[in-house]
Formats: sequence, structure tokens, C-alpha cells
Amino acid sequence: MLDCAIVGGGPAGLTAGLYATRGGLKEVVMYEKGMPGGQITQSSEIENYPGVFREGLTGMELMEPWPAQCMHFGLKHEMKEVKQVRKVGDHFEVDLGNETVEAKTVIVCTGSTPRRAGFKGEDEYFGKGVSTCATCDGFFYKGKEVAVLGGGDTALEEALYLANICSKVYVIHRRDSFRAAPPTVERAMKNEKIEFILNASIEEAFGDAMGLQGVKIVFNDGREPMELHVPGLFVFVGNDVNNQVLRQDDGSWLCDLNEQGEVIVDLNMHSSVPGLYAAGDLRIQAPKQVVCAASDGAIAGMQALHYIQEHEL
Repeated sequence: MLDCAIVGGGPAGLTAGLYATRGGLKEVVMYEKGMPGGQITQSSEIENYPGVFREGLTGMELMEPWPAQCMHFGLKHEMKEVKQVRKVGDHFEVDLGNETVEAKTVIVCTGSTPRRAGFKGEDEYFGKGVSTCATCDGFFYKGKEVAVLGGGDTALEEALYLANICSKVYVIHRRDSFRAAPPTVERAMKNEKIEFILNASIEEAFGDAMGLQGVKIVFNDGREPMELHVPGLFVFVGNDVNNQVLRQDDGSWLCDLNEQGEVIVDLNMHSSVPGLYAAGDLRIQAPKQVVCAASDGAIAGMQALHYIQEHEL
């Protein structure tokens, strides 16, 4: 039986493995069907990871040394996909499809996936002007005009964040009303740097080999389409939480989730099920930053160690 099974190999999963094994757990396996690293490996430039600063550093380069360091202390990586995690008595079963592994504790770090809006050119320019993280990429557009697509809390909060950096922020929303909380809408409306383009959607992103140059906007009310020339577009149309491994055969969930499908945890990454932890973008109120995911993983790894010691498993 494993001391700890870690589901997911991004910054949270790797750091959980590092802290669990360095803390003394012997049988710790991280299940990640691909190479470890997570979503951050798709980023073209990293500037905000403390202690690591180099012009032109990519997400792939940032994550490259992590697996070797984490596995130095005994973490094992198996390139297998976890289908389901179940609680049976005082331990867990990790279903890998063609086999089932037992574990004393489980740390789930499967993250979330930013939802794509589906306009032409979105995939082509993703990471080359199209982004889903203003905190990560906003600084690259300091003093420039950018656009934000979306009308929820995240879209308007990120538009306000970008307004502190950029010369102008266009908010493109398909309706003339917002899902965001009224105080957030009011703050955005009062910000002189934010201009709203409502009853509108993006039909196409265009640019060249150097990256995004602008977007073509179409309107629901019959107005003529327009082109907006911006080097940066931030898409906030929701996230798909990767929580499938927690769904049980009867359709219920292994632990408590919120309305968005995120795992409800306390400050120690404890879920509602003893011995089950969630770290990184999968948990509630996740900042979706590498440094925060690593912190979550460290906490979860130490808590798994303490749980085993306290229960003498």
C-alpha cells in the first residue's frame, strides 16, 4: 500500500511529492500520464516566480529541473491516468483502469483548464497575444492598449488589474448586463481607462508571425463589424475544473465541492474526507499562480505526512 498517491504532475503535485518524501514517507507515487510540469509549461515567458529571473525564460525552462529535484528524495512518477479515487474503510483506492492501487492518503492536483471562447485564431495566437492570465502576462503590455473578453467577476477584476498597467482596456461582452457582482461592475464603469464594447463578440483574432495584432468584433444588434487593433487579448469565459477523478460510480462526489466544482478545503488543504487533500487550481479560491500552487503542494505533502503519523497508519 502506498503512503501517498498524488494525482497530477504540475507544480502542486511535484511539490507535494517533494515535501512528503523529504519528510519521511517512503512509498509516494505521482500519477501523471504525460511529462510533469503542468499548464505553466505552455507559457512563453515567466517573470514573476520569486528567485528565478531571466529575460526570455519560458514556462518549460522554469519547470525543467523540478522533476529531478523532487524525485531525488524518493518520489516515483508513473505515466498512468487515474480514472477514479475512492474511499474504502480507512484507506483509498486509486483506479488506473486496468489496475487498482491502495493508498493511505491521496493528494489531488489535477488543476483546471481555462475555457476557450471558440473564435477563429484563438488557438493560433494563444501564448502569442491571447492569454487567460492577466497576472501572468499583463506586464508585457505596460503602456499599451489591450482587450478583455468576458462579463463575469474574473473578467472585470482582471480588467481593473490591467487598467493599472495598460494605457486602455477594452471589455468585450456579449450582453449589455453583467454576471459580475454589482460593486465590481461599478468600479469598472468608473475607471477612466476601461471602455466597454457590449452586445458584442469576437469573430476572429488576426496577426502575423510576431503575434496578435487585433481582433474583429461583431455585434448582436446589427451594427457594422469593427476591428480593434490591440497586441493583447485576455479571455475570461470560465474554467473547467478537472475534478473527474472524484466522481463516484453513483454520480456523487468523493468530497465536498462548491458550485463551480472546486474542492472545498481549509488552510491545510484538507478536504471534507480525512486523508484526502486538494492543491493548486482544483481547490477553492485558487490564485492560479505557480508559486501559489507550489505552496499548496508543500502544505498538502506535509499534512499527508502528519496524518499518517497521527493515525499510525
